[in-house]
Amino acid sequence: MSEIEAYLQQQTQIRGRSAYHEDLSLESWRMELRHHVQERLGNIPAVAAALNPVPIERVTCDGYIRERVEITTYAGLRMPVYVLIPNNVSVTEKGLPAIVACHGHGYGSREICGLEPDGSPRVGEPGLHKDFAVALVKRGYVVAAPELLGFGDRRLEEDRDAPPGASSCTKIAAHLLMAGQTLAGHRVYETTRVLDYLSTRSEVDSNRIGSMGISGGGLVTAFTAALDERCQVAVVSGYASTFHGSILDRNHCLDNYIPGILQEAELPDIIGLIAPRPLFLEIGSEDKVFPLHSAHEAHQRLKMIYTHAGAEQALDADYFDGGHEISGAKVYDWLDKVL
Repeated sequence: MSEIEAYLQQQTQIRGRSAYHEDLSLESWRMELRHHVQERLGNIPAVAAALNPVPIERVTCDGYIRERVEITTYAGLRMPVYVLIPNNVSVTEKGLPAIVACHGHGYGSREICGLEPDGSPRVGEPGLHKDFAVALVKRGYVVAAPELLGFGDRRLEEDRDAPPGASSCTKIAAHLLMAGQTLAGHRVYETTRVLDYLSTRSEVDSNRIGSMGISGGGLVTAFTAALDERCQVAVVSGYASTFHGSILDRNHCLDNYIPGILQEAELPDIIGLIAPRPLFLEIGSEDKVFPLHSAHEAHQRLKMIYTHAGAEQALDADYFDGGHEISGAKVYDWLDKVL
């Protein structure tokens, strides 16, 4: 180990003032760590802006309706969201369960909704996302697929002529960091606004809303569920890991970095804030982005937290043969049981 590497290792030691241990009250730990994580992500508006939803399109698909709406997240910032609604499922008085589906790096919300970058129906292979928003709506869930900031239609003007999979993450993240904020924090807050919007939909049971995300969308899902208990169930695919085992071990997009977060806790403790609510992890044996060894370490830490919360049965995982991708082999059946 070089002198520089040793210095960096010392500087990134976990201060862990909010790391969970069995001598702590679960509730007091949860309240403290949530507060600190929210501070690290960046301030949220004192007053939420009016959503002002505007419909953009409504298309009849095979077994579901696909709507696209635009909502206000922050004052002065609008977000397009695909809403997929089953058309062969009877809507009860309470409504249907719903899932917020968060895409990872790629060309945005269209990539998980069976669409090409231009919005036309997909003709090729679905890629790592496996059109999981479509898979969910065909299981009977109302699905909201937001366009995360920096992707697809929410790229900077200077990036609009770049290939569809190119993002504006780096520049947006850098500007926000200079203002004491983070891109991760913006995406998490915007996802809470999607929860706000889903709660206004007559098709949705607002007490049965979960979230599922892959990679960078796994970050958004994990942190949103950790901070907002309206998210009753979380599925984190290709993200559950440790900061040291992935984010600090290889080059990542700047949207993954949250200043000072290691002064609070490691990533599994932050994900552990979801306890005792149901949590499912998808872990690919050949994932080169969030590798198996650190994913397993995170899972073991989460098992401890869930056991101390008296909710060990609420935590499950699928270690599947594959890479950095959605599996779906077990998680959809699991969702049917818990949501």
